[in-house]
Amino acid sequence: MSQTRTLLSPPELHPSPGFSHVAIAPPGTTVHLAGQLALGPDFGLIGGDDLGAQTRAAMQNVGMALAAAGASWEHVVRRTIYTVHPTEFAVITAMIEEVQGSDQHPAQTIVGISGLAIPGTLIEIEVTAVIPD
Repeated sequence: MSQTRTLLSPPELHPSPGFSHVAIAPPGTTVHLAGQLALGPDFGLIGGDDLGAQTRAAMQNVGMALAAAGASWEHVVRRTIYTVHPTEFAVITAMIEEVQGSDQHPAQTIVGISGLAIPGTLIEIEVTAVIPD
């Protein structure tokens, strides 16, 4: 089996709950996913005003996009989260771990925003993955 990513959180840096400070990817094919919202195939909002439910739905959409590219969670080396609730990282992290089935997290940034393109959406998640050669 080809090596996937290596995740590091150097002890010289602050603790990294729910993310790694560094993700090292082996040579391979880089996959860039568009940000995913809590939207169903009918373009309907999933989860109402519940950040956890919206995070779960957005992550499920990320998972479907990864699968379409021939990638999986272990190939994700970078995640960017845009949310109107940036301090609710415990809720966000719990849902991410539930969906990906792991507490192993890539390098990540959470960005607080005033709103997203689709009214009612609370979170958008984009990732970059590398599928090893």
